[in-house]
Amino acid sequence: MNRLLLLLLFLAFSFTFLLAQSDDPLRTKANELARQFIITDGHVDLPYRLRVQNFRLEREYLGIPVETDKGDFDYVRAKAGGLDAPFMSIFIPASREDNGARALADSLIDMVVGITQAHPDKFALANSPAEVEANFKKGIISLPMGMENGSPIERKLENVQYWHDRGIRYITLTHSKDNHICDSSYDTTGTWNGLSPFGQQVVREMNRVGVMVDISHVSDSTFWQVMEMTDVPCIASHSSCRKFTPGFERNMNDDMIRRLADNNGVMQINFGSTFLDGNISKQMDEKRAELTRLLEEKGLSYDDEEAQPVIDKFQEDNEVLMADVKTVADHIDHVVSLVGVNHVGFGSDYDGVGDTLPTGLKDVSQYPNLIYELLQRGYSESDIEKICYKNVWRVWQAVEDAAE
Repeated sequence: MNRLLLLLLFLAFSFTFLLAQSDDPLRTKANELARQFIITDGHVDLPYRLRVQNFRLEREYLGIPVETDKGDFDYVRAKAGGLDAPFMSIFIPASREDNGARALADSLIDMVVGITQAHPDKFALANSPAEVEANFKKGIISLPMGMENGSPIERKLENVQYWHDRGIRYITLTHSKDNHICDSSYDTTGTWNGLSPFGQQVVREMNRVGVMVDISHVSDSTFWQVMEMTDVPCIASHSSCRKFTPGFERNMNDDMIRRLADNNGVMQINFGSTFLDGNISKQMDEKRAELTRLLEEKGLSYDDEEAQPVIDKFQEDNEVLMADVKTVADHIDHVVSLVGVNHVGFGSDYDGVGDTLPTGLKDVSQYPNLIYELLQRGYSESDIEKICYKNVWRVWQAVEDAAE
């Protein structure tokens, strides 16, 4: 009887909660704003995910970007979440430095172009804010492109123009290792102590050609040197606040956020839980070390077929609680408290951070949850419009104007 009573109470509470949600005017307003405003996201790793899945532009594969239960992005979910202009990441692993980087980048760009050609009623390329706005009026999702890792420049300054001509509108100068342009936040080598001499030329050429400089992934010394020499605003396409992840150089500290704002730039918040909460990152590191020891005791490596059941069981028994949508809003709050609402946006890293996405932001259908959280915290519609796209538009247009 007690169990039945508890079940009935639980069902009554759930119904009341769902009814309250449906009647919540802020929830309704969040859904409306997600469709009223353009939503841009600085970093979605769809192209590389599809490449890993051996994507081919043949008939049986054309449905992959439209509707799928794989990954974090497809057309149906993007439409549900109000996402209008996800920057497709042309991701080049650090291992491709001097190892076919340009060919890989070309193939990923070809893939994005192919998606728009296969589904012209759903997707279109976009090389400027004006083109995104024109697509938005038609109800079409724009696929602007940014290159994650400048390795495909391949020590040839003229390649900056080449990539611009191919549709690249920002370049993340490096990724997880120092490259021929600059040092990485993940690398301890300090090859250049910031920008290489060639990297300095690359920054100037990006300014000249009209490609946004993305300082996500770079070392602190690289960041400060870029700020000193760039003539136009820069972006951090998918970075979060180091205040919440002490010692994690991949994120930006308060002085860097202030300097980026002085440059009139924008910081686009990464949704990965390890970027949002240092305690989660620590727990995951500890669990990873524990799993490694367990495999070693069994004489196994991660790549062994026999290891997979052990890995699955360990993960099932050692689940780490991820961040949630409120944590993402905390990072937005922190940027706003430091430099104001004009210098923050969304840079989810969807399809790039695996299963570490926060509760309430598990895929591209859930941007209204973040807008709802911001409304609850007192952000105005004008503030939210800036965060959704206008801040990024300001930088993108400034870079375009300077090049012209």
